[in-house]
Amino acid sequence: MRIRLPRLHLTRRVLIAAALALAAAGSGIYLWLFADLPPIDRLQAGLALPSTRIYDRHGRLLYEILPPEGGRNVALPLDQIPQHCRNATIATEDANFYEHPGVDVVGIARGLWINLRGGEVIAGGSTITQQVARNLLLDPQQRFERTLTRKLKEAILALRLQNAYSKDDVLALYLNQSYFGNLAYGIEGAARAYFGKSAPELSLAECALLAGVLQAPAVYDPLANPEAARERQSDVLGLMVRYGYLTADEAEIARREPLQFAAAPFPIEAPHFVMAVIKQLERDYPQAFYGGGLDVITTVDLDWQRSAERIVQRQLAYLNLPGAGRQAANAHNAAVVALDPFTGQVLTMLGSPDYFDEAIDGAVNAALALRQPGSALKPFTYAIAFDPAQPDPWTAATMILDVETPFVTRRLESYTPANFALVEHGPVLARDALASSLNIPAVITLDHVGVSALVDLLTNAGVTTLATNPNLDLAVTLGGGEVRLLDLVAAYGIFPNGGTRVQPVFLLRVADRAGNVLYEWQQPPPGLQVIDPRVAYLINDILSDDNARILGFGRNSMLNIGRPAAAKTGTTTNFRDNWIVGYTPNLVTGVWVGNADNTPMTDVTGVSGAAPIWNAFMRQALLGQPEVTFTQPPGFIRLEVCDLSGLLPTPVCPRRRLELFIDGTQPTEQDNLYQRFTIDTATGLLADDTTPPERRVERVYAVLPQEARDWGIRNGILPPPTGALVQAPDADQGLRLLEPDPYTIFRLSPLIPFDAQRIKLTVGAPPGTQSVRYYLDGDLLGTVERSPWDLWWALTPGAHELTAEALLADGTTQITTPLPFSVNSFAEPDSRTEAGS
Repeated sequence: MRIRLPRLHLTRRVLIAAALALAAAGSGIYLWLFADLPPIDRLQAGLALPSTRIYDRHGRLLYEILPPEGGRNVALPLDQIPQHCRNATIATEDANFYEHPGVDVVGIARGLWINLRGGEVIAGGSTITQQVARNLLLDPQQRFERTLTRKLKEAILALRLQNAYSKDDVLALYLNQSYFGNLAYGIEGAARAYFGKSAPELSLAECALLAGVLQAPAVYDPLANPEAARERQSDVLGLMVRYGYLTADEAEIARREPLQFAAAPFPIEAPHFVMAVIKQLERDYPQAFYGGGLDVITTVDLDWQRSAERIVQRQLAYLNLPGAGRQAANAHNAAVVALDPFTGQVLTMLGSPDYFDEAIDGAVNAALALRQPGSALKPFTYAIAFDPAQPDPWTAATMILDVETPFVTRRLESYTPANFALVEHGPVLARDALASSLNIPAVITLDHVGVSALVDLLTNAGVTTLATNPNLDLAVTLGGGEVRLLDLVAAYGIFPNGGTRVQPVFLLRVADRAGNVLYEWQQPPPGLQVIDPRVAYLINDILSDDNARILGFGRNSMLNIGRPAAAKTGTTTNFRDNWIVGYTPNLVTGVWVGNADNTPMTDVTGVSGAAPIWNAFMRQALLGQPEVTFTQPPGFIRLEVCDLSGLLPTPVCPRRRLELFIDGTQPTEQDNLYQRFTIDTATGLLADDTTPPERRVERVYAVLPQEARDWGIRNGILPPPTGALVQAPDADQGLRLLEPDPYTIFRLSPLIPFDAQRIKLTVGAPPGTQSVRYYLDGDLLGTVERSPWDLWWALTPGAHELTAEALLADGTTQITTPLPFSVNSFAEPDSRTEAGS
């Protein structure tokens, strides 16, 4: 028989079991969350900075992070921190700071829900108090964990911290220990690092910028990414308006306030380079960097770095000293980057002539700033054209017409580039066009290869900023985009190293305080093969050819350093930037000269501003080193060509040159520009059957393409006599309109008689043309029956479309594609390019 236990006894057993389970759970929770929690009195220990020492490649100290009492990272009482800085921080980081008990329960719940769904702690929800607890109480390893355990421990410590300290104390701790980037811990360090002043002197605009930096110091660093920092500052000001700290007008005034970046002086060598190294250490080794500190051997050579600084300061002083008919140049900033094209090791990085000079925004690293490169991109354009894998590759002897040439932009506007000195050179070979930096041939070349091909090549070579610009057009080869000097110098490495991409390297060795090696540089495997090694050598051969530079720079210019070296300059509109990137077989160096605030210089070009710095630096850096020549890979031949056309010379070609060709791309056709004609000496015209032998003489004429004939006449190159049967060098081009330029907008003037405001209509006609008819808007304008096929037309207001039709000797006709243009009366202004009669 079964005995039934009293119900009360059963209940007691259940309660005891539940109590034991709860105790066990509580013990588990305690062991999980509370057992190893650090005491609150560890706060001061958390404030101590790790000691990290950064050295040059030879072991010479560049910078050592100092403890708070020994450097610029000084803690301030809250009443010495501007109210604007406090408000900006609260509005940005923790809008309910003064209302919650140290944790924002709603924010944490939302964050936990998002994080648990994602499997790890990703979303935020940390209050200012939690951030203080995490940064000052948790050890470095826990600090960077992304787990639920760390999040809960952080919340518990925040509650304890809030019970032990007042809100103002916690805010002061936060503002004094937070990392603002560029080795600046705390608001005082940030004020000195970015503005060269003490924190109590900070303005509203400066406070808003620093509060924005806190979220991501590497992303919003105003010295390296001023645009991103400004956008973030605007967001912070918007939050301050939202939470009632500012009016909209006050925020707008702060947005417009100019910011002057500078750093208070402190002992440091190669400061811009060191700051770039610090950013990489923060990114790659955060636990060791923030925890115990590091010993870091970098790639930079301190001797070269100091030499670059001296040379830059000397050149800028010379440019700004008027004398000998020279104006002060208003050039106050410069940057230099030198690297090994085979390893990518950065040997020199100078971001400005003086890191601590507030007047020139010296703390801004111009080596990493986005600037327009001028003509410095031209070698990449020609490299694409020279690629032997192209269906019709160009060569160093390809003839390009350096004459006024119109193009149509993607916005359907007329674009007519001009050379820097507004001088045209007629037919030139690609070697001379590139070495002398002629603009018109460069745009013709880019039009041939395509803008997208240039962007792709530069991206593969390491210049990625152009790929994000949707508005690039043909002007990009003359500098119509923005690049970083460091990226451009690395991209130029593809030429001396045989065409492979090289990645800039800052670090040789990183070890923690215990001596454990975290990183040691090793020679990487070969990078992406960006261009054919033969194309790379061809660019080297052209850019180091002092004879080919004569058109643009004369002999023995600043591009000549007394040993084999290639170089390319660049100058932007209104002299806002000038550049040079040049290299020997084992060193690439780039120089930028300009002003950090983008104000224009006065008549300073790449050859007069940046080139002297490059020349002096290269000579100094390579002093005592053996002279090295560029190594020619197999697969080349040399041929004699006619100097004007680049084709095989005929007996009547008066000037010839030896040219280098990638085998398989050499010309097979004979020159067709120099042609022989029999002239009647009595009339100067072409001899005919009635001309007696004593009056017959043979003369050689240069028969230029139609587009270059006006240039030829202006420069004394006369065409053969009228009626001569010539072999046209442009016979395969067919009928084409040469004038006016497509999409040109002409404007009538009230000051000139209407009948006098005319434009010339011109075509390039194929051989055998008998007559040319011009049609405007479908109506016949007139017929021309002899070369040069010109017709003058009086301007009439309106949008027009011009076509031409040629009648050939065999009875066939050719018709041009329609050419649009327009004429405005003087009462119809237009903002686009104007042209006149």
